Amino acid sequence: MGKQYIGYIGSYTKKESQGVYRFTLDTEEKQITNVEVAANLDNPTYLTISNNNQYVYAVSKEGEQGGITAFTISDETGTLDRINSQATDGSAPCHVSVDSKNQLVVTANYHTKQVEAFLTNEDGSLQPPKAIEHEGNGPHERQEKPHLHFAGYTPDEQYVVVVDLGSDTITTYRPDGDVLQEVSVLTVKPGSGPRHIAFHPKASYAYVMTELSNEVIVLKYYEKEGTFEEVQYISTLPEDFNENSQGSAIHLSSDGKFVYAGNRGHNSIAIYRIKEDYTVEFLEWTHTEGDWPRDFVLDPTEQFIVAANQESGTLVLFERDQEKGTLTLLQKDVQAPEAVCVKFLNY
Repeated sequence: MGKQYIGYIGSYTKKESQGVYRFTLDTEEKQITNVEVAANLDNPTYLTISNNNQYVYAVSKEGEQGGITAFTISDETGTLDRINSQATDGSAPCHVSVDSKNQLVVTANYHTKQVEAFLTNEDGSLQPPKAIEHEGNGPHERQEKPHLHFAGYTPDEQYVVVVDLGSDTITTYRPDGDVLQEVSVLTVKPGSGPRHIAFHPKASYAYVMTELSNEVIVLKYYEKEGTFEEVQYISTLPEDFNENSQGSAIHLSSDGKFVYAGNRGHNSIAIYRIKEDYTVEFLEWTHTEGDWPRDFVLDPTEQFIVAANQESGTLVLFERDQEKGTLTLLQKDVQAPEAVCVKFLNY
């Protein structure tokens, strides 16, 4: 394994951002370097990288249409070359995932209420999608309709899981080609606004970040049935904090010992220890040294975490204590305009 790792940044392009950026993490020097444009694209807010590091699929906007653009990762420098895109009328999706065999791309759309499934071709290009529209709402003022915020795979890839902030639901689908067949729906606490889900790497549990109630939900996952059961709710904010804050990303360490959850507004990453029964206990908050941490990622060595502050347009590098789970600031104010999503190549 090398000591330099290439990562990618998805962004909004409302101000000065030009699209998808790439950067290098030097684990020996403990710094982020070489933030530069990898692909010019309109509002590539979220992206995903194929398991074999050959393709990137990025959310994209094309005029009055939104969809996904496929790229090849052309060489060791990580340059992105456009293959094709598929777009339909309406807003672009806000989340995209691809299965490990690079056969099916799935997206969640916050505005159009749809989950879409795109079959890929041998060259990584995308076929036109098939869509399913959600129904429902919730008690919060932002829950007037479905707002899908995550579409991804269960660890065994037997199911696609869609997290719907607008209707407080987590829906499991069974993919059959590009047709998604509904298997089950879990309705979580009304008004919680679930946003993202992350699975435990070694046990049948999952962890959900809620955007509206600022909580982590621990779920028991039944693999055969594709169903979930609520186990625990725990706040991601201090009890005395009453300013605006919205939950963002959630990630687990691959040893299954720690959960990290992002708070936009409180501008922190909340850190939890996973206990023997897979519930969590709060450890501490780490400030993200910027405004509105939309996403963060553990690097391939898991010795570091890179956080993206959307409003301040910065990346922040933390060193991670792999025994305690805690974070120490190494580098801040790395310019990354309108950064929304951070991903590393698979090493």
